This record gives sequence, structure tokens and C-alpha cells, in this order.
Amino acid sequence: MNTKSVKVPMGQKIAFGIGMFANQMFPAILGIFMVVLVQDLGFPGWMWGLIFFAPRIFDSITDPIMGFISDNTKSKWGRRRQYVFIGGLIMGVSYIFMWQLFKENSLEYNFWYFLLWSLVFYFGLTIFSVPYVAMGYEMTEDFHERTNIMAIAQWIGQWAWVIAPWFWVIMYDPQWFPSADVAARKLAIWVAIPCAICAIVPAIFINSESTLEKDYAPLNLANIGNSIKGIIDGFIESFKIQSFRKLCLATFLIFNSFNTVASLTFFVIVYKLFNGDAAATGVWVTLFGCLGALGTTFIVIPAVTKMSKVWGKKKAFMVAQGISLIGYSMLYFLFVPGKPWMYIFALPFFSFGIGSLFTIMMSMTADVIDIDELNTGLRREGIFGAIYWWMVKFGYGIAGGLSGLIIAYVGFNPELATTDQQSAVDGLHAIFCFFPMIGTIIAMLVMRNYDISEERANEIRAAIDRKNAS
Repeated sequence: MNTKSVKVPMGQKIAFGIGMFANQMFPAILGIFMVVLVQDLGFPGWMWGLIFFAPRIFDSITDPIMGFISDNTKSKWGRRRQYVFIGGLIMGVSYIFMWQLFKENSLEYNFWYFLLWSLVFYFGLTIFSVPYVAMGYEMTEDFHERTNIMAIAQWIGQWAWVIAPWFWVIMYDPQWFPSADVAARKLAIWVAIPCAICAIVPAIFINSESTLEKDYAPLNLANIGNSIKGIIDGFIESFKIQSFRKLCLATFLIFNSFNTVASLTFFVIVYKLFNGDAAATGVWVTLFGCLGALGTTFIVIPAVTKMSKVWGKKKAFMVAQGISLIGYSMLYFLFVPGKPWMYIFALPFFSFGIGSLFTIMMSMTADVIDIDELNTGLRREGIFGAIYWWMVKFGYGIAGGLSGLIIAYVGFNPELATTDQQSAVDGLHAIFCFFPMIGTIIAMLVMRNYDISEERANEIRAAIDRKNAS
């Protein structure tokens, strides 16, 4: 990869963004399909939580190893492309098999079948996502061009969240499918194939240089001890950088407090606004996610990109998250039974939180990697990407576990109408609104002293150039 280039060709940015569509579509549609496990296949809350949590424990082991492998791969195709290609194929195949669940099978069989195939899926996601994210970090050294790359990628990726909610309508419409579990089995094929194709686009179209002559750590069984030591050293050295710790923790808090309640969206809308009648809900569950994603696509990402250039990345982050707090507060008052249209007024504000997060944070992470290069003389985008996304994915597992615990804690039962469990539904709604607010406020406190401005980033790049020239 030619990291000396300041402006990256638009075609390269779009190719990277198409990969982001796959990177976001798979988890987006997975969140939609997961409702089937509880609503139609009878999975209790603890099973649902374990299915969320277990793969992330698996990720916590495989992600950093994949980062080390990617950073030290000697190949005529470079360090990343072959892994992105292979990982995309594994994700596509395993996603199809993962959803071949039948009501006729026992609950225990469906649970273990789904869990084992989900581990294969997340293994493919690791092989794809860690090198893919590292590709984005190394595309340019320019402070603002990094934000432009991530903004375009997130803009394309957001369409996943526009499209995915409509699967709720399709899955629960008897004119399409006789039941949601049948829908999941068939739609998994139509989701997996195009997403796998999108995943491998960066591997085909993003340029990379041969690394055959690079002086990287050997990747072989004889060197496995040194490899593990290198992974541990990479973790330790990256977390010595205070700015990186702040980025990881703030992302963990915002993304995973949001995702703790995002998987409850279906239940909150159906039971708070429609007395538990899923058929009467129509498109309102779908519109919640779809309109929020459209707001992110056409309002949040352009606004945050502009704010970042004018005010700096840190201030843009603070303003965006502050706006999201207004949105979460509005959702508490605008979820009115019988008047679902009222929540639409909160969505433009609500969307600023999660919608702005990765545009800014991934750009900031690329700036932090420069500090590591200055300190160590190494470019370790894979390790940093693995650690950053490990925090995201591990936290997502915790979020899934918390979702199950929240369902159990408030005593919510999807088989009962709202009138039979009003306090449980009200509790679910309150947690849906206020839990993400707590995470966001703590994240803003964490980021208040973040200190990599454009001026400091340029000073770091100049110091690296001087060091390399000497």
C-alpha cells in the first residue's frame, strides 16, 4: 500500500466502502434474524444471551492473532487482500448453514447447531474484518483524508441498516412466508451471497504492494512462541498510548450500551405501542431502523465530516454525542401507545450517537497508529485494528448477554400481551432509552482530555519522516 499518497482515488475509497457494506450488513441482518430464536423457536433469555456472548469470547482469542498474522504476512499480494477474500467466502457459506433451523428439532439441538455454526461464521468474520479494517488505516497519512475515507465507507455501510429492518416486514408477512423460521432459512441464502461478494471487493480492487522482501516476524509453527510474544507485546505497547485507550473505552461504552438495547427494539415497539400484536405493527419496527439509518446516511455522516474539518475530530465527537443524548431523552416521551409516528421526531437526534461513532473513531485510530510508528518504527495497523475491534465485538457479546438479562430482570414474556405485563413493558422501555445515555455520558467524560489535534498529528508525521530519512 502506498501510504505516501495524500489523496486516495475515489474508486479505491468506494471499493473500501463496499467492503464496509458487508462488514455492517452481516451484523445488521443477524440482529434482525435473532428475534426468530426467541419469538418463533422458543429460545429462553439465557440461551439468547449465551449465543451473543460465546462467539465474542472466541473473537477475543482469534482477533489479535489475526492482527499479528496480517501485519507480518509476506506475499506478492501484500499483507491483507488474501485474508479479506477468504474470510468473505467463509462468512457467506457459514451464514447460510447457520440459519437452517427447524421447529421440528428439539430446542437443545437447535441451540447447539446454531452456536457451532455461529463460531464458524465469526471465525470467517475475524479473517475478513481485521485485515479489512487495517486496509483502511493504511490508505493515507493525511489527517483529513483519513476522515474522508471513513466517511465514504460509513456512508456506504449505513445502507445495510436502511435495508436490514425491512426483513422484519418480509419475515412476518404470511403472504411472503408461512412462518419466520422458514423465512430465515430461505432469506439467509439471499443475504449471504451478495454480502460475500461485497466482502471480497476490497481484496480484488484495492491496490497493495508485494511484501515478499519485507523484514517481518516469521509466521511458522517453529516461531509460534515468538508470535504469541509479539501479540502480547503489541497489546501492551498499544495500550501504553493513552489516546488509544481513550478511543477503545469510549467506543466500547457508546457502541455496546446502544447494542444492549438495540436488540430489544422489536419488543419495545410491538409491546409498548401495539399491545404485543406483531401483525398490527406493520412497518413501524422497520421504519425505526430504516429512518434512523437514512438520517445517519444523509444528515449525520456529512455533518460530522464537516464538523471534523472545521472544529477538529474531538469537538465533532463531543457535539455529535451531545445531540444523541437529546434523542434518547425524546424517545422516552415519544413512545406513545397508538401513536407510533411520534417517535420519528426523535430519530434525527438519536442517530447522531451511533451514526457518527465509527466515522470519527476510525479516523482517530489511524492518527494513533502514527504514534506507535514513531515509538517503535513499525506499522501495525492489523494489531491496532484487532484490538480496537476486539473491544467492539467483545463488548457486543456482553451487550447480547445483558439483553437477555434485561428481559429476565424486568420479567418480560413475549407470549403475553402488554396488559398482562405492563410493568415489564414499561421497564423495558425505560432501559431502552436511558441505558445508552449512561454509556454515552461516561464516554464523553473519557474523551474530554483527548489530545491529538490536527497540529499534533502533523508534528508526529513530520517526526516519523525525519526518523525514516535519517
